[in-house]
Amino acid sequence: MQSPTPDAPAQDIPSPHDATDPITLFGQWLAAAEAAEINDANAMAIATAGTDGLPDVRMVLLKGFDADGFVFYTNTQSQKGTELRDNMQAAGVLHWKSLRRQVRFRGPVEPTTAAEADAYFASRRRDSRLGAWASRQSRPLASRAELEEAVAREATRFPDDVPRPPHWSGYRIRPLSIEFWTDRPFRLHDRLVFRRDKPEGDWNTTRLYP
Repeated sequence: MQSPTPDAPAQDIPSPHDATDPITLFGQWLAAAEAAEINDANAMAIATAGTDGLPDVRMVLLKGFDADGFVFYTNTQSQKGTELRDNMQAAGVLHWKSLRRQVRFRGPVEPTTAAEADAYFASRRRDSRLGAWASRQSRPLASRAELEEAVAREATRFPDDVPRPPHWSGYRIRPLSIEFWTDRPFRLHDRLVFRRDKPEGDWNTTRLYP
């Protein structure tokens, strides 16, 4: 797929102004991004905040989405896990530079089920599963060698199957708003936001000024 120029955004992506279901539209945009982006079309920034209200943001990988929300996995003892424990709300954004498009969303967060976390963990490469045991995510690390030694110890401890650590699981952001953004000439961008009052509610749409 040819990347659009600044004055000619891709026209083969469905217009958000013709959409009534943001999840269906998101799926179409993600599929187009997977065909166009060189790496990690599912990379997204996740913002959280703890009890002090100071926000944190980092890149993670979107590992699932449906009408219930957007799913990612992590060490629950990490910085993001600690902040989500104290404040179960988050915001996310995916930006696809080659398509000049962006989707952002925000809402309450809930843990995935153990069965969901088990299923995804089992699909990961063995080395990644060992790393989930070895890494004390977000805590001080004296040297790279210390991490490599920890991975080697876990490989010895789990010579066959590597089970999911109890501190590793998933989170689902249940969006109260989802905004679709499309680049347009002269910064007169298209913005359409879907909003609802509760995660089970009906969507309302509003077009926003750029």
